[in-house]
Amino acid sequence: MIVPVELGARRYDVLVEAGALGAADRHLAGFARGGRLVTVADERVWALHGDSFIAALARAGIDVRPVLLPPGEATKSWAMLADLCDRLLALEVERADHIVAFGGGVIGDLVGFAAAILKRGCGFIQVPTTLLAQVDSSVGGKTAINTPAGKNLVGAFHQPAFVLADPLVLATLPRRDLAAGYAEVVKYGLIDDPAFFAWCEANGLALLDGDTALMAHAVERSVAAKARIVAADERETADLRALLNLGHTFGHALEAEAGFSDRLLHGEAVAAGMALAFRFSAERELCSVADADRVATHLSAVGLPTGRAGLASDGARLVAHMAHDKKKSAGTLPFILVRGIGQAFVDRSVALDDVAAFLDRQPN
Repeated sequence: MIVPVELGARRYDVLVEAGALGAADRHLAGFARGGRLVTVADERVWALHGDSFIAALARAGIDVRPVLLPPGEATKSWAMLADLCDRLLALEVERADHIVAFGGGVIGDLVGFAAAILKRGCGFIQVPTTLLAQVDSSVGGKTAINTPAGKNLVGAFHQPAFVLADPLVLATLPRRDLAAGYAEVVKYGLIDDPAFFAWCEANGLALLDGDTALMAHAVERSVAAKARIVAADERETADLRALLNLGHTFGHALEAEAGFSDRLLHGEAVAAGMALAFRFSAERELCSVADADRVATHLSAVGLPTGRAGLASDGARLVAHMAHDKKKSAGTLPFILVRGIGQAFVDRSVALDDVAAFLDRQPN
């Protein structure tokens, strides 16, 4: 399946195809200049998939120049951004080159940001190797690093030239990582597609148990949903793209409290954040308690957190993390709340004191 992201002159395609990585020569040869493709990957992903990527491109006479980075959220930092830019400059990357981001969301965010600022803007290609990256972070052009003040606070909108998503590579993911990515799949149903959420309820466990056909369908459906939203509201200047942040305001606060570590994966934080957003909406009588319970029941059934994710911090401390949220405008922090499953909306009238009190009442 090819999903176009319609952005005028910056239009690009997202290819979702089982086995696409092994046919990388067919899909990526046109992006190589001077017979090479500089490829940035984390060491763990490269050990699993690097040889097949190199072999595929070798068939087209393309030399892959790997730049390897440590895995984990800590890689999205000032220090690693500077190190990556220095290494790319040492490889004499030019403005007309395309850098390949080969890995999960951390690599995609970091490489995309480096590409945005290197030589005042180079091209890049996303080859996402995690479910979370395939269904969410590789599409849409949001790139960033984390800072001590919060997650993704320094970055740029920089669209890729192409996205190659091969669902077969997801078979190598640990179940925890797969489940974390699945949270972002569920999100698309909760935003505006209740039928897709029902599909998730019926198929989520089988998907996570390794059903490749279900996995491919989830990726295709999610990418199509995100491409539609990004094309309509690329830079989140209207409320449409903001809906993709369902669960993220609560989730980012939890991630910050966990120190952006493997203690809480991004997708796990989003799952907890979505359950909290539904529960908070129910308390404000915006949606039914039954819908909030239904969401929490499904997330729990696939092994995702639905409360404060084991973090004992009180509500005031978590709200303090929210104060640094990049979506804050004129002192107001918008929350994505819901009127029911598939009925997300932006609410700019939420008082943070109310959020802190609500969080104090939530299970740890």
